[in-house]
Amino acid sequence: ILQEGVESAQRRLFIEAFVSTGKVDNITMVMGLHPEYLTSFWKTQYLLLRMDGPLPYHKRHYIAIMAAARHHCSYLVGFHMGEFLQVGGDPAWLRGLQYAPQKLRNLNEINKILAHRPWLITKEHIEALLKTGENSWSLAELIQALVLLTHYHSLASFVFGCGINPELDQEAGHVFRPPSPRSCDSSPSSEDGTNSSSSNDAMEDVEMLMERMKLLQECQLEEEGVTQEEMATHFEMEKRESLLVTPSADIAEHSLPPKVLCFVEDPEFGYKDFTRRGEQTPPTFRAQDYTWEDHGYSLINRLYPDVGQLLDEKFQVVYNLTYNTIAMHSGVDTSMLRRAIWNYVHCVFGIR
Repeated sequence: ILQEGVESAQRRLFIEAFVSTGKVDNITMVMGLHPEYLTSFWKTQYLLLRMDGPLPYHKRHYIAIMAAARHHCSYLVGFHMGEFLQVGGDPAWLRGLQYAPQKLRNLNEINKILAHRPWLITKEHIEALLKTGENSWSLAELIQALVLLTHYHSLASFVFGCGINPELDQEAGHVFRPPSPRSCDSSPSSEDGTNSSSSNDAMEDVEMLMERMKLLQECQLEEEGVTQEEMATHFEMEKRESLLVTPSADIAEHSLPPKVLCFVEDPEFGYKDFTRRGEQTPPTFRAQDYTWEDHGYSLINRLYPDVGQLLDEKFQVVYNLTYNTIAMHSGVDTSMLRRAIWNYVHCVFGIR
């Protein structure tokens, strides 16, 4: 539900996008539903791709391609292939990672680990890239490259999560997709029944979610005196229960298009749950041992001036972003849900 004032801010941002780039791309259209976040996102991405920095512009776009390819995001790969050529990149590099300079190829290892299992990163990975030699990275170059990699790993998740389609001027952007045989066999009446059933299920899910949030808030008030040990025990119990959830059977493996596969080495390497029962697991990072506020912010600002402030702003915006609505319900306190999502994302990537 667009709030009062949001629609006008959205329109202003779309006009700005059209004036600066000649079009309003699909990411902007979707992200524009949250103008405050879009503004913060734009400032960060503009600094990474267009402002002065140690990396040439064409290499920045190539790193974006490498990052997006790790997550099989053909939308971003295709988009930045075009941007790469516009800023003078060598077309031969787009034939695949093996045609890029060795210095860029050396990023592959840290790219794949950051994308899928970041808890495996060690100081040795950084030292290997900084080691003196013909293809070594300077510290300033590497910091910018790492921020670009993580930025586009995250953006690929946004693209998939929102179901963003290719641009009209991209490959497959204006292709007609015929309905599947299953959908052809369905009559209009059966489709209406299915849609009605899905709508009812969705509304029931919303009601259950709101009831669960209310119970959690009540439990939180009751547990204010609970010890750290009791909280840890409760967390382990919840974690064990979550491991019993099996992936949906209708999730099919999709083959990678050649234009994406050519930028991926070791394509079998992917996310692996580090909390599987019965297996030796790597140590878990604790959020309080190294926090963004106390450590990360000052470090990135010292090594890559200005980007720290923009990243911090973006984190704060997304953490606090709410319209106090869930589906058609308004006046809802969503803080519990937002905090749960924030914690879950940390948990998935090895941070407790």
